[in-house]
Amino acid sequence: MLTIQHTKNFRIEKPSIVTIGTFDGVHLGHQKIINKLQLLKQNLGLSTVVLTFAPHPRKILFPHQTDLKLITLVDEKLELLKQHKVDVSVVYPFDIAFSQLDAEEYIKTILVKQLNVKHLVIGYDHKFGKNREGTIETLKQFATKYNFTVEEISAKDIDAVNISSSKIRHAVDEGNMQLAYDYLGHYFFINAQVIKGKQLGQTIGYPTANLKITDDDKLIPKNGVYLVQATVQGQNYFGMMNIGTNPTVTSTLNLKLEVNIFNFNADIYTKPIKIKFVKRIRDEQKFNTLTELIAQLHLDKQTCLAIIKNEKL
Repeated sequence: MLTIQHTKNFRIEKPSIVTIGTFDGVHLGHQKIINKLQLLKQNLGLSTVVLTFAPHPRKILFPHQTDLKLITLVDEKLELLKQHKVDVSVVYPFDIAFSQLDAEEYIKTILVKQLNVKHLVIGYDHKFGKNREGTIETLKQFATKYNFTVEEISAKDIDAVNISSSKIRHAVDEGNMQLAYDYLGHYFFINAQVIKGKQLGQTIGYPTANLKITDDDKLIPKNGVYLVQATVQGQNYFGMMNIGTNPTVTSTLNLKLEVNIFNFNADIYTKPIKIKFVKRIRDEQKFNTLTELIAQLHLDKQTCLAIIKNEKL
């Protein structure tokens, strides 16, 4: 997959089929659109192009709304688009100047000159350009002038999937990882870096990797203990993860993400790690003694191993 990002100066040489959106999560609804592009590619012989944006448009248009968290950061989104065999992913810098382009200028400059669009696949409710004045009808109006065709994704097709990024965010906020999976078609995941912690886990028989997420916009699941799959140094392992403040062993209010990886003892400090959330096991608890905590961690691990075995993960 060719990736174009951090620039407004580019042109795609090969005529293309284009779709446009934030694609946060690359969920089943998004995948339905991408699959449509792949079928069209076979019939039309065009390159498949996804146009998305960074930062998320809401961050620029509504800067005082600070509650938006992203299901996928840019690198995670690109990772998923590559898995779905998109030919070109364009992450266009979204800023005030871009948001002020009028509809025809947007079509002429971005879609035609830069993306080399010959066929556009777009939702019936798509809005674009200054004051969101551009609509599906605007696209159809200018399609003949600029020599491309427009294929509308109907309300029926979109509503049949009944999926939205906001529904997925709510599911993750509630720790409902099964529902998030059902919407996404893949496990909700985070990419992080392993950092040094206080190494208390080693002293109680449950060594943990402390994780750092570099972008505050990333959505984090509800506090608690989770069965997870960790990918580190190219290998997959199951483990259990705690999200919270570690109330038994620390008085800090800072959120911590720690994963105990089963059957693993390598030094991975500073290494990148990917965590897929399989299932929430329980709420975070405060125990009176370390003995009680150790006993609960043992039960948590047994619960995780039972899920892995019974669900044939």
